[in-house]
Amino acid sequence: MDYDALYLRAKQKLPVTTDTGERFKMPPPDLFIEGKTTILKNFKNIVETVRRDEKHITAYLLKELGTAGHVEEGRLIFKSRVTPEAIIAKLNDYLSTYVLCTECGRPDTHITREERTSILICEACGASRPITGGKAKAKSEDEKPGLKEGMIVDITVTETGKRGDGVAHVGDYTIFVTNTRVKIGERVKVKVIKISRNTAFSVLAA
Repeated sequence: MDYDALYLRAKQKLPVTTDTGERFKMPPPDLFIEGKTTILKNFKNIVETVRRDEKHITAYLLKELGTAGHVEEGRLIFKSRVTPEAIIAKLNDYLSTYVLCTECGRPDTHITREERTSILICEACGASRPITGGKAKAKSEDEKPGLKEGMIVDITVTETGKRGDGVAHVGDYTIFVTNTRVKIGERVKVKVIKISRNTAFSVLAA
């Protein structure tokens, strides 16, 4: 299959998310191969659309695609021949992990830090989730035996976040007590409202 056919097939896999009638579509990558070099001509436009740091996206793509490269005049230059399908697949993975809200599917998000954890916060619906190394997974895949959403547990606060949220550790889980201020060493009952991998978010139980 030639380059143009690969590119057209790959473009069909670009993400489109809908909510309240609005559409979000990543700009189709404008690619061409020159010798042993692959050039993403509209990289700057993609970066501006997803509202993420250029260096972060660059580092992610180079690492995931296993190649060297650099940005030059708004273009991302890969120092090897990379198929359109591979580039688009990794851009989709980046969106799933670092941009799109898993609750409403919108890209209106920003990243903040809570202690050692990066948190993706949705400006549209208010949902938040920790950012993991791979694609965000559904709740049923994220939950682990021993801790479930809706469960009431006793915890001892061992540290606090930048906004005063409590942080505790139960087994393999780090539990954040959101939207409240608690003291280190305080023993409280919390209700687990969201679980993602080894991180749980909770509120004080009524």
